[in-house]
Amino acid sequence: MHDNDAMPGAMLQHLQVSLVEAYYTECSPEWRELDYVPSYNKFYLICGGEGWIDIDGRSYAPVAGQLCHMPAHVRQSYSAISDRPYRKYWCHFTAALGGLDLFQWIDVPPLLNVPPDRLDSLTRLFRELAELHADGGWLARIREKAVLLEVIGFFLAESNPQLRITAGKRDEIERLRQIDSFIEERLSEALTLDDLSRHVHLHPNYLVRYFNKHLAVSPLKYLNRKRIQRARALLEAGGLSIKDIAAQVGFPDTNHFSKVFRKEMSCSPSEYRARQTSGARAAHGDEPV
Repeated sequence: MHDNDAMPGAMLQHLQVSLVEAYYTECSPEWRELDYVPSYNKFYLICGGEGWIDIDGRSYAPVAGQLCHMPAHVRQSYSAISDRPYRKYWCHFTAALGGLDLFQWIDVPPLLNVPPDRLDSLTRLFRELAELHADGGWLARIREKAVLLEVIGFFLAESNPQLRITAGKRDEIERLRQIDSFIEERLSEALTLDDLSRHVHLHPNYLVRYFNKHLAVSPLKYLNRKRIQRARALLEAGGLSIKDIAAQVGFPDTNHFSKVFRKEMSCSPSEYRARQTSGARAAHGDEPV
Protein backbone atom coordinates (compact mmCIF):
# COMPACT_ATOMS: atom_id res chain seq x y z
CA MET A 1 0.00 0.00 0.00
CA HIS A 2 1.36 3.41 -0.97
CA ASP A 3 1.90 6.00 1.77
CA ASN A 4 -0.96 8.15 0.51
CA ASP A 5 -3.23 5.11 0.71
CA ALA A 6 -2.21 4.14 4.24
CA MET A 7 -4.97 3.53 6.77
CA PRO A 8 -4.91 6.07 9.64
CA GLY A 9 -3.19 4.47 12.63
CA ALA A 10 -5.65 5.99 15.09
CA MET A 11 -8.51 4.34 13.22
CA LEU A 12 -6.88 0.91 13.16
CA GLN A 13 -6.48 1.05 16.94
CA HIS A 14 -10.25 0.55 17.06
CA LEU A 15 -10.26 -2.54 14.83
CA GLN A 16 -12.33 -5.25 16.51
CA VAL A 17 -12.07 -8.81 15.25
CA SER A 18 -14.30 -11.68 16.20
CA LEU A 19 -14.08 -15.32 15.15
CA VAL A 20 -17.40 -16.85 14.17
CA GLU A 21 -16.17 -20.35 13.27
CA ALA A 22 -12.93 -22.11 12.35
CA TYR A 23 -12.49 -25.72 11.19
CA TYR A 24 -10.65 -28.10 8.92
CA THR A 25 -13.08 -29.62 6.43
CA GLU A 26 -12.97 -32.28 3.78
CA CYS A 27 -15.85 -31.01 1.66
CA SER A 28 -18.44 -33.34 0.23
CA PRO A 29 -19.25 -33.44 -3.51
CA GLU A 30 -22.50 -31.63 -2.58
CA TRP A 31 -20.60 -28.61 -1.21
CA ARG A 32 -22.47 -25.77 -2.91
CA GLU A 33 -24.23 -22.46 -2.25
CA LEU A 34 -25.25 -19.90 -4.86
CA ASP A 35 -25.92 -16.17 -4.81
CA TYR A 36 -25.84 -15.31 -1.12
CA VAL A 37 -24.48 -12.31 0.79
CA PRO A 38 -22.79 -13.25 4.09
CA SER A 39 -22.53 -10.85 7.01
CA TYR A 40 -19.01 -12.10 7.79
CA ASN A 41 -15.68 -12.50 5.97
CA LYS A 42 -14.26 -15.88 5.02
CA PHE A 43 -10.74 -17.22 4.67
CA TYR A 44 -10.15 -20.53 2.86
CA LEU A 45 -6.65 -22.03 3.06
CA ILE A 46 -6.77 -24.62 0.29
CA CYS A 47 -4.94 -27.84 1.15
CA GLY A 48 -6.02 -29.88 -1.88
CA GLY A 49 -8.87 -30.78 -4.19
CA GLU A 50 -10.84 -28.74 -6.69
CA GLY A 51 -13.66 -26.23 -6.54
CA TRP A 52 -15.13 -23.01 -7.83
CA ILE A 53 -16.00 -19.71 -6.21
CA ASP A 54 -17.61 -16.54 -7.48
CA ILE A 55 -17.12 -13.16 -5.79
CA ASP A 56 -19.21 -10.25 -7.01
CA GLY A 57 -19.60 -11.77 -10.47
CA ARG A 58 -15.99 -12.88 -10.93
CA SER A 59 -15.14 -16.58 -10.98
CA TYR A 60 -12.04 -18.23 -9.51
CA ALA A 61 -10.73 -21.76 -9.03
CA PRO A 62 -8.41 -21.67 -5.99
CA VAL A 63 -5.76 -24.38 -5.76
CA ALA A 64 -3.62 -25.88 -3.01
CA GLY A 65 -1.29 -23.32 -1.48
CA GLN A 66 -3.61 -20.38 -2.04
CA LEU A 67 -5.38 -18.32 0.61
CA CYS A 68 -8.80 -17.13 -0.52
CA HIS A 69 -10.62 -14.16 0.98
CA MET A 70 -14.39 -13.88 0.47
CA PRO A 71 -15.58 -10.53 1.85
CA ALA A 72 -18.63 -9.71 3.92
CA HIS A 73 -21.56 -7.90 2.32
CA VAL A 74 -20.63 -9.04 -1.20
CA ARG A 75 -22.67 -11.45 -3.33
CA GLN A 76 -20.89 -14.77 -3.80
CA SER A 77 -21.22 -18.45 -4.65
CA TYR A 78 -19.18 -21.63 -4.26
CA SER A 79 -19.37 -25.21 -5.46
CA ALA A 80 -17.52 -28.48 -5.77
CA ILE A 81 -16.75 -29.26 -9.42
CA SER A 82 -15.51 -32.85 -9.35
CA ASP A 83 -15.24 -35.95 -7.19
CA ARG A 84 -12.16 -34.34 -5.60
CA PRO A 85 -13.73 -31.52 -3.56
CA TYR A 86 -11.65 -29.19 -1.46
CA ARG A 87 -9.73 -30.06 1.65
CA LYS A 88 -9.29 -26.78 3.46
CA TYR A 89 -8.85 -24.90 6.67
CA TRP A 90 -11.43 -22.15 6.86
CA CYS A 91 -12.79 -19.52 9.15
CA HIS A 92 -15.64 -17.04 9.28
CA PHE A 93 -14.88 -13.77 11.03
CA THR A 94 -15.82 -10.14 11.40
CA ALA A 95 -13.36 -7.26 11.40
CA ALA A 96 -15.26 -4.17 12.51
CA LEU A 97 -13.85 -0.70 12.07
CA GLY A 98 -16.06 2.19 13.06
CA GLY A 99 -19.18 0.07 12.79
CA LEU A 100 -18.29 -1.14 9.30
CA ASP A 101 -16.01 -3.84 7.96
CA LEU A 102 -12.26 -3.41 7.47
CA PHE A 103 -12.55 -4.72 3.93
CA GLN A 104 -15.07 -2.03 3.02
CA TRP A 105 -12.22 0.43 3.52
CA ILE A 106 -9.61 -1.35 1.45
CA ASP A 107 -9.58 -3.35 -1.75
CA VAL A 108 -7.75 -6.65 -1.38
CA PRO A 109 -7.04 -9.47 -3.84
CA PRO A 110 -9.41 -12.45 -3.63
CA LEU A 111 -6.56 -14.97 -3.93
CA LEU A 112 -3.10 -14.93 -2.41
CA ASN A 113 -0.34 -17.31 -3.46
CA VAL A 114 1.19 -18.21 -0.12
CA PRO A 115 5.00 -18.21 -0.33
CA PRO A 116 6.17 -21.84 -0.03
CA ASP A 117 8.48 -20.99 2.85
CA ARG A 118 5.54 -19.55 4.82
CA LEU A 119 2.87 -22.14 4.05
CA ASP A 120 3.68 -24.34 7.06
CA SER A 121 3.51 -21.42 9.49
CA LEU A 122 0.19 -20.22 8.06
CA THR A 123 -1.20 -23.77 8.24
CA ARG A 124 -0.19 -23.92 11.91
CA LEU A 125 -2.07 -20.67 12.56
CA PHE A 126 -5.24 -22.07 10.99
CA ARG A 127 -4.84 -25.33 12.89
CA GLU A 128 -4.45 -23.40 16.14
CA LEU A 129 -7.46 -21.26 15.28
CA ALA A 130 -9.61 -24.38 14.80
CA GLU A 131 -8.35 -25.88 18.08
CA LEU A 132 -9.04 -22.67 19.99
CA HIS A 133 -12.54 -22.44 18.54
CA ALA A 134 -13.23 -25.99 19.75
CA ASP A 135 -11.99 -25.07 23.24
CA GLY A 136 -14.81 -23.79 25.43
CA GLY A 137 -12.50 -22.00 27.88
CA TRP A 138 -12.48 -18.23 28.30
CA LEU A 139 -8.73 -18.02 27.69
CA ALA A 140 -9.29 -19.57 24.27
CA ARG A 141 -11.57 -16.64 23.35
CA ILE A 142 -8.70 -14.24 24.03
CA ARG A 143 -6.10 -16.33 22.24
CA GLU A 144 -8.27 -16.90 19.17
CA LYS A 145 -8.53 -13.13 18.64
CA ALA A 146 -4.74 -12.91 18.71
CA VAL A 147 -4.34 -15.75 16.21
CA LEU A 148 -7.07 -14.33 13.97
CA LEU A 149 -5.26 -10.99 13.93
CA GLU A 150 -2.08 -12.84 12.92
CA VAL A 151 -3.90 -14.46 9.99
CA ILE A 152 -5.40 -11.13 8.89
CA GLY A 153 -2.02 -9.46 9.31
CA PHE A 154 -0.36 -12.18 7.22
CA PHE A 155 -2.93 -11.73 4.45
CA LEU A 156 -2.58 -7.94 4.40
CA ALA A 157 1.23 -8.00 4.58
CA GLU A 158 1.57 -10.49 1.73
CA SER A 159 -1.06 -8.58 -0.30
CA ASN A 160 0.53 -5.20 0.45
CA PRO A 161 1.55 -4.18 -3.11
CA GLN A 162 -2.06 -4.70 -4.25
CA LEU A 163 -3.80 -2.94 -1.35
CA ARG A 164 -5.70 0.28 -2.03
CA ILE A 165 -8.10 2.44 -0.09
CA THR A 166 -11.43 1.82 -1.77
CA ALA A 167 -12.06 4.64 -4.22
CA GLY A 168 -14.85 7.05 -3.29
CA LYS A 169 -15.66 5.29 -0.03
CA ARG A 170 -14.73 7.94 2.52
CA ASP A 171 -17.87 10.08 2.32
CA GLU A 172 -20.08 7.05 1.97
CA ILE A 173 -18.53 5.31 4.95
CA GLU A 174 -19.05 8.37 7.14
CA ARG A 175 -22.75 8.39 6.31
CA LEU A 176 -23.00 4.63 6.88
CA ARG A 177 -21.22 5.04 10.21
CA GLN A 178 -23.87 7.55 11.29
CA ILE A 179 -26.61 5.13 10.30
CA ASP A 180 -24.83 2.28 12.08
CA SER A 181 -24.51 4.30 15.29
CA PHE A 182 -28.19 5.23 15.14
CA ILE A 183 -29.14 1.56 14.76
CA GLU A 184 -26.76 0.30 17.50
CA GLU A 185 -28.28 2.70 20.03
CA ARG A 186 -31.82 1.54 19.25
CA LEU A 187 -31.59 -2.22 18.70
CA SER A 188 -34.28 -2.92 21.29
CA GLU A 189 -36.72 -0.53 19.59
CA ALA A 190 -39.13 -1.20 16.74
CA LEU A 191 -37.16 0.76 14.15
CA THR A 192 -38.72 1.29 10.73
CA LEU A 193 -37.42 2.32 7.34
CA ASP A 194 -39.04 5.73 7.88
CA ASP A 195 -37.12 6.16 11.16
CA LEU A 196 -33.82 5.53 9.37
CA SER A 197 -34.78 7.76 6.46
CA ARG A 198 -35.64 10.69 8.72
CA HIS A 199 -32.36 10.32 10.61
CA VAL A 200 -30.18 10.61 7.48
CA HIS A 201 -32.55 12.93 5.59
CA LEU A 202 -32.99 10.58 2.64
CA HIS A 203 -36.14 9.40 0.92
CA PRO A 204 -36.95 5.78 1.90
CA ASN A 205 -36.69 4.58 -1.70
CA TYR A 206 -33.28 6.21 -2.11
CA LEU A 207 -32.12 4.78 1.22
CA VAL A 208 -33.00 1.28 0.02
CA ARG A 209 -30.98 1.81 -3.18
CA TYR A 210 -28.13 3.29 -1.12
CA PHE A 211 -27.91 0.25 1.14
CA ASN A 212 -28.19 -2.19 -1.75
CA LYS A 213 -25.37 -0.38 -3.55
CA HIS A 214 -22.95 -0.20 -0.63
CA LEU A 215 -23.86 -3.21 1.55
CA ALA A 216 -25.72 -5.45 -0.92
CA VAL A 217 -28.66 -5.74 1.50
CA SER A 218 -31.73 -3.68 2.32
CA PRO A 219 -31.78 -1.36 5.38
CA LEU A 220 -34.12 -3.68 7.27
CA LYS A 221 -31.97 -6.71 6.44
CA TYR A 222 -28.96 -4.80 7.76
CA LEU A 223 -30.92 -3.90 10.90
CA ASN A 224 -31.78 -7.56 11.48
CA ARG A 225 -28.13 -8.53 11.02
CA LYS A 226 -27.07 -6.01 13.67
CA ARG A 227 -29.72 -7.46 15.97
CA ILE A 228 -28.46 -10.99 15.38
CA GLN A 229 -24.86 -9.89 16.01
CA ARG A 230 -25.93 -8.46 19.37
CA ALA A 231 -27.94 -11.60 20.08
CA ARG A 232 -24.90 -13.78 19.36
CA ALA A 233 -22.86 -11.82 21.91
CA LEU A 234 -25.60 -12.20 24.52
CA LEU A 235 -25.96 -15.93 23.82
CA GLU A 236 -22.20 -16.41 24.19
CA ALA A 237 -22.14 -14.42 27.44
CA GLY A 238 -24.87 -16.55 29.03
CA GLY A 239 -27.08 -15.53 31.93
CA LEU A 240 -30.14 -14.49 29.90
CA SER A 241 -33.00 -16.56 28.59
CA ILE A 242 -33.62 -16.65 24.86
CA LYS A 243 -36.87 -14.75 25.47
CA ASP A 244 -34.98 -11.96 27.27
CA ILE A 245 -32.32 -11.83 24.56
CA ALA A 246 -35.01 -11.59 21.88
CA ALA A 247 -36.58 -8.63 23.67
CA GLN A 248 -33.22 -6.88 24.08
CA VAL A 249 -32.59 -7.00 20.34
CA GLY A 250 -36.03 -5.81 19.27
CA PHE A 251 -37.99 -9.06 18.87
CA PRO A 252 -41.02 -9.19 21.21
CA ASP A 253 -42.02 -12.47 19.52
CA THR A 254 -39.51 -15.21 20.42
CA ASN A 255 -40.63 -17.40 17.52
CA HIS A 256 -39.96 -14.60 15.05
CA PHE A 257 -36.54 -14.05 16.64
CA SER A 258 -35.69 -17.75 16.28
CA LYS A 259 -36.78 -17.73 12.64
CA VAL A 260 -34.64 -14.68 11.78
CA PHE A 261 -31.68 -16.07 13.76
CA ARG A 262 -31.83 -19.43 11.96
CA LYS A 263 -32.00 -17.73 8.57
CA GLU A 264 -28.87 -15.70 9.36
CA MET A 265 -26.80 -18.30 11.25
CA SER A 266 -28.15 -21.63 9.90
CA CYS A 267 -29.01 -22.78 13.42
CA SER A 268 -31.47 -21.90 16.18
CA PRO A 269 -30.47 -19.63 19.11
CA SER A 270 -30.41 -22.62 21.47
CA GLU A 271 -28.24 -24.62 19.06
CA TYR A 272 -25.86 -21.68 18.69
CA ARG A 273 -25.57 -21.34 22.48
CA ALA A 274 -24.90 -25.08 22.84
CA ARG A 275 -22.26 -24.95 20.10
CA GLN A 276 -20.45 -22.05 21.73
CA THR A 277 -20.66 -23.68 25.14
CA SER A 278 -19.34 -27.06 24.10
CA GLY A 279 -17.10 -26.00 21.24
CA ALA A 280 -17.93 -29.40 19.80
CA ARG A 281 -18.62 -30.08 16.17
CA ALA A 282 -17.77 -32.84 13.75
CA ALA A 283 -14.46 -32.20 12.05
CA HIS A 284 -15.85 -33.18 8.66
CA GLY A 285 -18.87 -31.96 6.77
CA ASP A 286 -20.24 -28.93 4.97
CA GLU A 287 -19.85 -25.48 6.44
CA PRO A 288 -22.89 -23.36 7.22
CA VAL A 289 -23.20 -20.15 5.23
